[in-house]
Amino acid sequence: MDTFAVPEPSTPAGRDGLAAILAEPRRSLVALDFDGTLADIVADPEQARAHADAVPALAALAPQVAAVAIVTGRPASVAVRYGGFAGVPGLDHLTVLGHYGAERWDAATGTVRAPDPHPGIDAVRAELPGVLDTHGAWRGTWVEEKGQAVAVHTRRASDPQAAFDALRGPLTELAARHGLIVEPGRMVLELRPPGVDKGVALTEFVHEVGATSVLYAGDDLGDLPAYGAVEKLRSEGVPGLLVCSGTAVPELGGRADLRLAGPAEVAGLLRALATASGASSHGRA
Repeated sequence: MDTFAVPEPSTPAGRDGLAAILAEPRRSLVALDFDGTLADIVADPEQARAHADAVPALAALAPQVAAVAIVTGRPASVAVRYGGFAGVPGLDHLTVLGHYGAERWDAATGTVRAPDPHPGIDAVRAELPGVLDTHGAWRGTWVEEKGQAVAVHTRRASDPQAAFDALRGPLTELAARHGLIVEPGRMVLELRPPGVDKGVALTEFVHEVGATSVLYAGDDLGDLPAYGAVEKLRSEGVPGLLVCSGTAVPELGGRADLRLAGPAEVAGLLRALATASGASSHGRA
């Protein structure tokens, strides 16, 4: 993709969304997932970092729009650290909605607001080793502590898909016993509290900033609620553009208005939007 050319969405709704963003960028919200969208997927989630072009592109775009938000399943502070978002000129008003919106970091204050952990998290954490042992321990399976959630990764197992499929049922039962739900992703099963998802977080933030158009970019099953939120906003008269990063999740790609190969192309889109939005603003001056 040409870094400075905004690609055309494949759907009429997506074209309307893009047109609305470019017509009034200062009334638009740009919201993005982190892993797989701004950062390449890696075997060890602790080694994930924002693509080299992502932060400069965000910093160029942010002053042109109403707001930029990162909406992620990671703890907000972890996303900020791995993304390198703190203290970046141009990202003075960036918001990171972590744990699917349960946590919030604002660049303006540099602080994280978070609820107390759900009591079921401690119970699940205590029982999880026994559940994994009972089901074969699946060599290579790795548990990630996320504070407000616990995630079981199978990407490094000898047969990642078989491990994922075998553990999904038992982990769903474990979560249900303690008032939690399981959020499946690409070779990861996350046990977390119910009632909060990216769709809820995105809708609330759209209303908070008064956005009259919205772009959302994601790459995994956890982004489907955000897609649903944009589709609902469209039905209420708020144009939106749905972007899919990567091709690994057909449920997402089938609903996207614009499909990109991965974080490098997402960064290119952001840079192109920054250039086009800047030109639009100068044209109205």
